[in-house]
Amino acid sequence: MTSRNLRDSRLRLVRPRPTATARRAATNRRTRPAPRPPEGTPPTAELAGQAREVLADAVRIARWAASHHAEGSAADRDRAAGELRLTPGQVHAGWDRARLAGLVELHGGTARPGWRLNAWERDDSAVLRGWVALFDAWPLVHPAPAEVAPAAVAEAVEAVPQVLSLLQLSAGPVLLPALLDLLRQRVAELREERCEVPYGPEPAPADAAPADAAATDVAATDAAGSDAAGSEVAAAVLADPPETVLPALLDWALEGLAAVGALTLGDGHATLTPLGSWAVWVKLEQICVAAQSPAGHIEQSAEEMLRGCARLSPGPARAEYRAWLAARTVSSAVSELVAAARGEDALLRGLAFDALRVVGAAAEADVRAAAEEPSLRPYALLWLAEYEGADPDDAAEVLTREEATWLWVDTAAAVADHGESALLVRHLDSAVQGTVPALLDEVRAVGHPRTVQVLVALAAAHPDPALAKAVRRAAFQVHTGGS
Repeated sequence: MTSRNLRDSRLRLVRPRPTATARRAATNRRTRPAPRPPEGTPPTAELAGQAREVLADAVRIARWAASHHAEGSAADRDRAAGELRLTPGQVHAGWDRARLAGLVELHGGTARPGWRLNAWERDDSAVLRGWVALFDAWPLVHPAPAEVAPAAVAEAVEAVPQVLSLLQLSAGPVLLPALLDLLRQRVAELREERCEVPYGPEPAPADAAPADAAATDVAATDAAGSDAAGSEVAAAVLADPPETVLPALLDWALEGLAAVGALTLGDGHATLTPLGSWAVWVKLEQICVAAQSPAGHIEQSAEEMLRGCARLSPGPARAEYRAWLAARTVSSAVSELVAAARGEDALLRGLAFDALRVVGAAAEADVRAAAEEPSLRPYALLWLAEYEGADPDDAAEVLTREEATWLWVDTAAAVADHGESALLVRHLDSAVQGTVPALLDEVRAVGHPRTVQVLVALAAAHPDPALAKAVRRAAFQVHTGGS
């Protein structure tokens, strides 16, 4: 016998409402004291005020777009510029920031207010989360120089957290040469970790054939005679090792971070704003907490991290997700989580979308794309429903009966692979069908690749001989292609 009941299952289609007992247990549980921010950090209300100032134009544009059901087209931007007395450039930038901060969402091409916009004036936490989403997206706010190779840009983006850490720990202005030196060191470490050889052309062998030398001379002459000066410069930049473009990439990164209000640039130095210092401290604290915890999965892949979190209750699991996310760029973390969800383990699929809930607005585009994949669609639709404000208890209503049945089989597969047999029996109660015969009919029709294994496991676990026989018959029919 087991003391667990259906409410204990993390695999239900619809999560139950917390009970009074659960609330008391959570209240009585010993927790780690909340870390205190560094001395001099403004209070939350003041930080939120600074974030509201940074996003003031974005909020105006988001409200205008939502009230006019705008689509973000050029005509909409021109109209908004006239009515809001902003330049077209300001409207374009504000629209992008509004979307990145989760202030506005596009549904079928039409703008709707995001939940953060609805809570903007009353919820400082929502404001700060919106600004942090913009902060994380600084490379999108300030695009990289077109003439720099994408590989070099990606390295710089991956190395910027180290630069931000130095700025935060210095608690004051830091000279640009010191930041550039740190950027060079971090890029070198990243290449060493990947065992990469330096970029750039390889030196020609000393005994190169004369024909090769002649060909090189011809190519050089042709290039010298070209009148496309801009193309020559771009080609030179792309051919050089990335170290030669790091100064330009540092300037780009600092300008992008300044554009979102994370730092200020002076004469030869950079300084984090109070808002930027707080955001970097929060991310460092998350990483430190995870590194000191027994779970500590921040250096593992998404799949390994999710497997480790499968043993945790929801609260500690979310803490692990946050720490793991803080150690990565948002785009790479989301890509890893979606890739893990595509795997064969149904348990990881559900946990991956739990982790994507922690990501929030930055994951919306990837989750919408995942909704086009049959195996991910039910999870993605539930994620989107909750993101758009639906009560988690009611989110399953967005699923069609077929999608709900697919999800039931998928979660049953997770139970069969990782749970107790009694839990699989109780999983029957979470099906949308009112009777077992109706469930079996629809399970046979839904075409889930794990249907046979789930039905066989359910038949073996169920204590009712008649029901077990019916389930085995259904498994045989699916296996043989019968009806």
